[in-house]
Amino acid sequence: MALIGLYIPDIVQNKFPHPPDKLKHILKPIYNDKTMAVLGVFIAVHVSLVNVPFTTIDLFHKEWRDADMISHFLGGLTVWLITAEVVNEFSNHLSLKKRQFILYSFLLFFTLGIGWEIAEKLSEGEISFIRETAGNKVRDIIMDTLGALFGLYLVEEKRFPFRLKLNNG
Repeated sequence: MALIGLYIPDIVQNKFPHPPDKLKHILKPIYNDKTMAVLGVFIAVHVSLVNVPFTTIDLFHKEWRDADMISHFLGGLTVWLITAEVVNEFSNHLSLKKRQFILYSFLLFFTLGIGWEIAEKLSEGEISFIRETAGNKVRDIIMDTLGALFGLYLVEEKRFPFRLKLNNG
């Protein structure tokens, strides 16, 4: 399933080389190979933690329950980069300043991250292996945030995987 997910950006880029104007700002991360490379690393690491290749070991849910910290850090990095790239694409139209860009990208990021944790909590009765304490949820959000802050560093300092388009720096 993860391999199929990795092919989606390639399929979209080849099938629709020029996205419709109304969607191009939202789809921008899919057309950025650097952003998709970060997504690929996240998926590869996450899948390897859930099912260690060539073994029956499940680090994520059985052997090493703290393995999800790695996934949350990389997931936070990936989700923030994708959401920030979308906000960045709209920044010229909205005349965003740097502070506003950071605020809006992190508001969107936290909405998604906290929403995910709520969805996980609500699914505990339906999915037998998901049983997490409130402390684990807080730790997950902290690791997500650290990943997102690393993403902010990459974008601001290294201009990776995209450059900011802010009007007033």
